[in-house]
Amino acid sequence: MHSVEQPSLVKDEAFIPASQSLPEITVKGVILAIVLTVVLAAANAYLGLKVGLTVSASIPAAVISMGVLRFFKNSNILENNIVQTAASAGEALTAGVAFTLPALIVIHYWTHFDYFASMSIAVTGGILGVLFSVPLRRVLLADKTLRFPEGTAIGKVLSASSDKTMGLKELIAGSSVGAVISLCQTGLKVLADSMQVWVSYGSTVVGAGLGFAPAMLGAGYIIGVGVAGSIFLGVVLGWLVGVPIITHIYGLPAGVSAASDVANYIWKNHVRYIGIGTMIVGGLWAVSSLVRPMIKGITASFESVSSMRMHGMANIPRTERDMKITSVIWCILVLLCPIYFIFHHFTSLPILGLGLMLQQTVSWISVLLVLILGFILASICAYFAGLVGSSANPLSSMSLISLIIGSFILSLLLGSEIHLSSGSQQAISAAGVAIIITAVIASIASISNDTMQDLKAGQMVGATPWKQQVMLILGVIVAALVIPLILQLLFDAYGLSGVMPHPNMDPSQMLAAPQAGLMAAVVQGIFTHDVQWGMMLTGAIIAVAALILDRYTRRIGWRVPVLAVGIGIYLPIDTTMPLVIGGVLSWFVDRALKRKFNNDIDANTRSHQKGLLLASGLVAGSAVMGVVLAIPFVIAGSSNVLSIISDKYETWTGIASIAVTLWLCVWMRHRVLKD
Repeated sequence: MHSVEQPSLVKDEAFIPASQSLPEITVKGVILAIVLTVVLAAANAYLGLKVGLTVSASIPAAVISMGVLRFFKNSNILENNIVQTAASAGEALTAGVAFTLPALIVIHYWTHFDYFASMSIAVTGGILGVLFSVPLRRVLLADKTLRFPEGTAIGKVLSASSDKTMGLKELIAGSSVGAVISLCQTGLKVLADSMQVWVSYGSTVVGAGLGFAPAMLGAGYIIGVGVAGSIFLGVVLGWLVGVPIITHIYGLPAGVSAASDVANYIWKNHVRYIGIGTMIVGGLWAVSSLVRPMIKGITASFESVSSMRMHGMANIPRTERDMKITSVIWCILVLLCPIYFIFHHFTSLPILGLGLMLQQTVSWISVLLVLILGFILASICAYFAGLVGSSANPLSSMSLISLIIGSFILSLLLGSEIHLSSGSQQAISAAGVAIIITAVIASIASISNDTMQDLKAGQMVGATPWKQQVMLILGVIVAALVIPLILQLLFDAYGLSGVMPHPNMDPSQMLAAPQAGLMAAVVQGIFTHDVQWGMMLTGAIIAVAALILDRYTRRIGWRVPVLAVGIGIYLPIDTTMPLVIGGVLSWFVDRALKRKFNNDIDANTRSHQKGLLLASGLVAGSAVMGVVLAIPFVIAGSSNVLSIISDKYETWTGIASIAVTLWLCVWMRHRVLKD
């Protein structure tokens, strides 16, 4: 039904009508897409490992593409769209991989990132994500209840040909400032990236902390005050309330004297499991709330495919031509071979000790899990792209749900055959297989979400869907080739989630890899029956309370996302506080814009977009600088090789960072409000 109505709608609304054909996939466009894919994948890999969040690179990619291609006489809007489409796919795939595969390092299943295995997992999952989104495109884009906020914004950015340089200027300004501040913090050490003040008070400790990373502040500005406020609620519950109370209950840990060390020890060994419990319940709630629309979307997608096969391709306008469904099915069947061999490789390792029959059973069940869970979660994430956009993509929840399901199935299959106890190599190996299943599924889900918003933008500008889908696959392949190298570089330079690859590394520079740490904690708890259920139950109770609170606050237009509360409890305080600062800054800026422009919606929107581009630049510049600095750090074997300030001046560098952060907020507000 939708497939019959949609072509006329697209024809009327598309910037380039279906009757007009312009060059889309060009040599210069492909080259630019590859370059942007690598840069944005590197930036998001750093951000994902640093804070456990990634930001959508679609609009920055579109703006950069417009800025570069305007120097060519024969460039056009569809070519810009193609570049943006491929580059954003690389960014999305990075999230799926960076949230999951580092967990193999955390549980000590890997001592380094296996390049071929990591690349194979990323490329197969990413391409499946593109293929699964093909039958979903027509039905979801035809659903009038789905607004696709970010896809629509991308389409508007591409269509706004009047001032192509404004967005590029804001991106360059934000990137430059973010890169310089990060160089001073992480490289030269003339600025601190965090401060914590904790004091002993009787049998407990009290205090707080701040972080000054420009990437986190920019990310906070992008997510907004609503999510930032919920994160702050988690900070209060976890750090300002939880740490003192739990320290009083358990007592001061032996061998730890400094109050700040006590606080971080209690958080790491107790409080963060409260955050895990909160996020698990939040993830289950997110899935349950989407069951009905998911079933509706899957059913309608198959109806759309049947209608398309019945009417054939001849009468379908250019702007509605997807990859042929027969080609999609054949590609999925072909991909089953490498996916099977990935699982065959890991289940046949001698350390797991499986018999041939059990090994084959586990391998094929893993393949079925990827296909079934992958398509279901791809549908959910694609629907989410239309409902609330990619920034609210429930990828963490979807990954966690698939990990729990996969782990329980594997534990049932393997429990009677191998020794699953805490610390056993067989338990670690079984957990590794569950994480690899999750990594493939997470790659599918993240790409499906990104693909749908790109296809929405393409619908608005009049792109040819099958050409977008081809470029999405190219973006996946390019990103898959470089992501393992970037992850290994960052691991060698900074360390991950408590795992240091070299002795005498600076723990203050370590990348928290919070999502990977969460995956590791959950999967180990399932396989070894060794998890802090009491703390996780406390987190579950907090999640239920947050859900009840959300039911009341939504009446006044304020939401309390449960996952954001869990993130505030789970993440280090010096990581979450700049997110909060950025969110509060966005609120002040939005209020100032409303006062300045009153009822001028277009001017308000342009200035709001300027702020988002500045924030995106901060994130990109800071994250890329973190990747660039990893090179000398790895060569020298130390993250202090560029330091020009001694540690004894840390108080003064902290004060300087407070001043720089205040200046950064004032500068962003002034630049956004400036005409």
